Amino acid sequence: MALIVQKYGGTSVGNPERIKNVAKRVAKFHAQGHQMVIVLSAMSGETNRLIALAKEISPNPSPRELDVVISTGEQVTIGLLSMALEEMGIKARSYTGGQVRILTDDSFTKARILDIDGDNIRRDLDAGAVVVVAGFQGVDEAGNITTLGRGGSDTTGVALAAAIKADECQIYTDVDGVYTTDPRVVPEARKLDTITFEEMLEMASLGSKVLQIRSVEFAGKYKVKLRVLSSFQEEGEGTLITVEEDKNMEQPIISGIAFNRDEAKITVLGVPDKPGIAYQILGPVADANVDVDMIIQNVGHDGTTDFSFTVNRPDYDKAIKILEGVQAHIGARAIQGDRTMAKVSIVGVGMRSHPGVASRMFRTLAEEGINIQMISTSEIKISVAIDEKYLELAVRVLHRAFGLDQAPV
Repeated sequence: MALIVQKYGGTSVGNPERIKNVAKRVAKFHAQGHQMVIVLSAMSGETNRLIALAKEISPNPSPRELDVVISTGEQVTIGLLSMALEEMGIKARSYTGGQVRILTDDSFTKARILDIDGDNIRRDLDAGAVVVVAGFQGVDEAGNITTLGRGGSDTTGVALAAAIKADECQIYTDVDGVYTTDPRVVPEARKLDTITFEEMLEMASLGSKVLQIRSVEFAGKYKVKLRVLSSFQEEGEGTLITVEEDKNMEQPIISGIAFNRDEAKITVLGVPDKPGIAYQILGPVADANVDVDMIIQNVGHDGTTDFSFTVNRPDYDKAIKILEGVQAHIGARAIQGDRTMAKVSIVGVGMRSHPGVASRMFRTLAEEGINIQMISTSEIKISVAIDEKYLELAVRVLHRAFGLDQAPV
């Protein structure tokens, strides 16, 4: 008997038939004596539909009111799954994020969880019920509905598992685990049996869509045992995300390749080469809640320098507008941008003990005529910004160059 949190994504609850299938799976675990907390996303496509609906009313809707609208998708699925379980004779209770009291800050559309009150959940579990919780949402101190950003249901699942000290958090999705890269781009991509939190964190932050980055952060911080499984397969162990790397076997140099198509580059030309200039450029951008990724400051020349950085493509226009507003103040000659960038990253804890990884990556890309515009590194990853049109080619050749299509010996 175990306390298990299961999270099901939008495709897993995409229609009434799939919701009934989830109910059958949950019933099987419940029959084995496990206590079950189920976290659900909205039906696939529903959040996009609700956003489009809001945009028809207002091109730039108030973030508070947008959260009121887009949080309703999960309310539908939790009610339907609870009905499906009760039809099978299983006691079930659904809760919105506010009813659980998932307390967040007030950053509408991308709120962060501050605290979770697990009392209601524990009481229902002790009474033999399956608890069904809406993912992706919470409430702030003032009682306003908030949402956690794209993929936020993963974060809800892991945070709940941490709050109620669950034995395992299982993330059910439309893939059967974590792959060396996206199989839609590289058909030879392999499923990994295990991956470290460190590697998964890098993969998630660099564009791998299997898990939301904050859910991996939560799991690593609170040592939540996390497993990724397919909701469309009855069998399979999925991928276990572990705190420690497997010491019993030779660690592969590279575990996976992540990529992100939604990159844009901004260059601020001819700014004074003096202390504090980076803050004067990036401070206003950060104040507008725009995340900055790669940063390059060129060598100064004649007292000026050029400063380049990347942002997510949806934030590009906002960042350009902010910089145009402070251009005169920071003394910049001009502001240029390119919204057709992509980022490709290789990730692996094995990099720590294997020199020459960067040179092999750069040589592989050079042999295909792919120009690297920006580079960013950490202890276990190397990322490059390239022209978006070369993205899939870059992923394929790197996957082959690092032998990721070969099963580990």
